[in-house]
Amino acid sequence: MRDLDLTTLRLFVAVCATGNMARAGEQENIVASAISKRLAQLEDVVGTKVLERRRHGVVPTVAGATLLEHARGILASADRISRDMADYSSGVKGQVRILASVSSIAESLPDDVAAFLHQPANRDIRVDIEEYLSRDVVRALKEGTASVGICWDAVNLDGLASTPYHSDHLAIAVYPGHPLANRKRVLFEETLEYDFVGLPPSSAVQVMLARAAAVSGRTLNHRAIVSTFDAAMRVVRARLGISVVPKEIAAPYAASLGLRIVHLRDEWARRRFAVCYRDLDTLSPAARLLVDFLSARAGAAHGRSHAQDGNGALAA
Repeated sequence: MRDLDLTTLRLFVAVCATGNMARAGEQENIVASAISKRLAQLEDVVGTKVLERRRHGVVPTVAGATLLEHARGILASADRISRDMADYSSGVKGQVRILASVSSIAESLPDDVAAFLHQPANRDIRVDIEEYLSRDVVRALKEGTASVGICWDAVNLDGLASTPYHSDHLAIAVYPGHPLANRKRVLFEETLEYDFVGLPPSSAVQVMLARAAAVSGRTLNHRAIVSTFDAAMRVVRARLGISVVPKEIAAPYAASLGLRIVHLRDEWARRRFAVCYRDLDTLSPAARLLVDFLSARAGAAHGRSHAQDGNGALAA
């Protein structure tokens, strides 16, 4: 197959979005006949029909729907390249793309990146953060689509280099009046008789909880599945179930929504995160600076935590 043309792919996406070549032409400032010619050439290149002509417009064929998905990804990558190169031409001396798990974004990563960017030496560096599942972070790093990732260190990191990052502690969020509300600590298996509010099944937390339940010979009873910790806390407040969440995230909600946080006694409830990359020597100077900064900042936070534990300030 011959190389695909970005302009033609952009026109194809526009036609699929509008369902009409004339409207797509108005949007892209090109006459409909020229679009029709380009799309005919596109079908010749891919070797199959990608659009079906109907009375009131056009729709993608089954093959066209697959091409549309790929085209959007290709165009997004091309736009990212254009933006990144424009940054260099306008004076930005470095750009780092971080793929991070939702827990790290909800907890410490934004503050750490902000602290890094506020240092005068780093004022010409731009950092982009994108939310990914931990397993997808690892896959993207191995494929080379990003240089730095933050993920749970329980995923398979074979083939990647990593340094320790922050840790968190999973706990149970319950509403007042729940049978567990007056407990300070519980084992996970003690919670399995109650209804849960869960995150998507593919998330790292849910995979781990399903395994832990299976070890106990039980299954999780989900009353609701939501996509964010914020939504989980609100469903718990509505008394529809309990939820396993990092206590570092749950604490502010507990104060504002009147919830109770019950610590999990299980060893796996303490999660550790890692800063991951393919190889330190292949990182750009900007990415290497950021990796070193995140590692140092996490180490300092870990030291403060141990000091507090030694003074009894974090008695659980």
